[in-house]
Amino acid sequence: MFKKILIANRGEIACRVMKTARRMGIATVAVFSDADRDAVHVEMADDAVHIGPSPASQSYLVAERIIEACKQTGVEAVHPGYGFLSERASFCEALEGAGIVFIGPKPAAIRAMGDKIESKKCARSAGVNTVPGHLGVIGDATHAEAIAASIGYPVMIKASAGGGGKGMRIAWKAGEAGDGFERARSEAKSSFGDDRIFIEKFVVEPRHIEIQVLGDAFGNCIHLGERECSIQRRNQKVVEEAPSPFLDAVTRQAMGEQAVALAKAVDYQSAGTVEFIVDSQKNFYFLEMNTRLQVEHPVTELVTGIDLVEQMIRIAAGEKLSIRQADVKLDGWAVESRLYAEDPYRGFLPSTGRLTRYRPPVERKSAGVTVRNDTGVTEGSEISLFYDPMLAKLCTHAPTRLEAVEAMSEALDEFVVDGVEHNIPFLAALMRHPRWRDGRLSTGFIAEEYPDGFFRIVPQGADRDVLAAVAAAVEFTRQERLAHLPGRLASSASSRPFERVVRLGGDYVPVSVDRGTDLTGSSVSIDGGPPLAMSSDWRPGDLVWRGKIGSQAVAAQVRRRVNGIELAWKGISAEALVMPARTAELERLMPKKEPADTSKLLLCPMPGLVVSIAVVEGQDVTAGETLAVIEAMKMENVLRADRDLRVARILAKAGDSLAVDAAIMEFQ
Repeated sequence: MFKKILIANRGEIACRVMKTARRMGIATVAVFSDADRDAVHVEMADDAVHIGPSPASQSYLVAERIIEACKQTGVEAVHPGYGFLSERASFCEALEGAGIVFIGPKPAAIRAMGDKIESKKCARSAGVNTVPGHLGVIGDATHAEAIAASIGYPVMIKASAGGGGKGMRIAWKAGEAGDGFERARSEAKSSFGDDRIFIEKFVVEPRHIEIQVLGDAFGNCIHLGERECSIQRRNQKVVEEAPSPFLDAVTRQAMGEQAVALAKAVDYQSAGTVEFIVDSQKNFYFLEMNTRLQVEHPVTELVTGIDLVEQMIRIAAGEKLSIRQADVKLDGWAVESRLYAEDPYRGFLPSTGRLTRYRPPVERKSAGVTVRNDTGVTEGSEISLFYDPMLAKLCTHAPTRLEAVEAMSEALDEFVVDGVEHNIPFLAALMRHPRWRDGRLSTGFIAEEYPDGFFRIVPQGADRDVLAAVAAAVEFTRQERLAHLPGRLASSASSRPFERVVRLGGDYVPVSVDRGTDLTGSSVSIDGGPPLAMSSDWRPGDLVWRGKIGSQAVAAQVRRRVNGIELAWKGISAEALVMPARTAELERLMPKKEPADTSKLLLCPMPGLVVSIAVVEGQDVTAGETLAVIEAMKMENVLRADRDLRVARILAKAGDSLAVDAAIMEFQ
């Protein structure tokens, strides 16, 4: 077994590999760029080596610097994580040439499967089902339009060397394939240094289901069941689970057998994933093979009890697989939510900044429920423009799917993040969505259920009452604490009951709290309703109010705001103002501040780099026409006109770095 390995990656996956290596008694070496000098993975490793400036193209993607770090620290092997150099056959060969083991598959397998065009040809020859499409070289946008027409719309336009949703577009009708081809090719070139594109038929109402495989150097290969990855946004996975709520035993076995056949065809030696598109009739088609550890690997680990990183290390060290296919049992259900630094209320655009608060739920295993959080950040970490905006992968495991979903919902309610915008409200709302809870999924789920985007959820009905009760309880506890400080006059909190009006959005909700003489429990009456038992050990300063209202368990986040508090619960984010009834009467009469009119401005929706400006001053544009292209987090975002208008002034140029809401152009 290796004595020391280097992890050629950063963030949560570097930390994840280090945890297993440490358990196995293996020393670890981290590499870091300028931006990651104080990162968690650097602190966690036994040793660390600086490899260059912040851009990945000058640090994490420079194989020579990784190899030099290996020689400098005397490591025997390198684990690449995912992304960066993890699927570069040339990197694997360079390591082998330097006498260093690559903890992953052999170069031949990486080449065969890393190229999406060649991998489909290989899959066909191995007897694996494939989607109809054009796998030849596509010269230009006109050629792309012709191919799309011949295949029949809709079509998927994909980068051959792509991954993570980059270099990928869907064309639904004639005229869209050309523009999609240009955007995909541009993203592919900047992200992967390879601008080859292919086109295939897009399966309508598809599910994205993948099979995890393990192969060793002795010809042994097994699969570990499937992962459902259909909840995607812009072709980027958001929530994954294992097993799939859709597959039956027969389909699972057939998919597993084809995945193993493909892995054996390329002499695959490591952990890998064969991805399939599955239609509504359970017909499945090969999509691609990822010759690396997947982001979503924890859900497979939770339902099988198998540490995939450990297996990768053992296989790379020359050990034979100790697990047979008959040994693989799927136990319970696991769900993973990807927490991103992005603003769900602004089209999920990336957010940057410092984590002023980062308090994940406690990792635990009790009463049959496991909560796991894979992360590479901590309070005070800087979220920069240079890398993927993932903050953490929150996972739950329970005996049944609904129990795992409920555990995830509770864990998300407890996850406190401040300093950057994040997608926890969306993930929490998703856990309550009836279609998600029923398992009626497809890769179009988010686009279909949130066609106009995700907006703040207005608390209504029972949800409104719960938040009003929490707000009143928080204010009651605060007032009572102040009342018991020495030298203070008695406050109204000392009277029984404590009656207030809670403003939530446009609603004014009368709430009465009566704690009596029992400091551990109380009762609450909402909007004149019957008293409900309420208990909580919340104290001023706590970030999460945990307790029960009636029979309902509640974990709501509490943040102080001027003259009030902000509450977050189950995807709902609402400001609450707690006041006496007379104050509420007067407050209703106060004029409301109107937001500034920005209808004549094109604002930068995220911090990013201006790739191009597509119009000139004085130009008339029509709705849907491209105005500018902004790059952020390695993704190109096309900004289009939402109506017919005329450009008055251009306020930015290609190459400019813009802050969020910076003006790009002004219209007449």
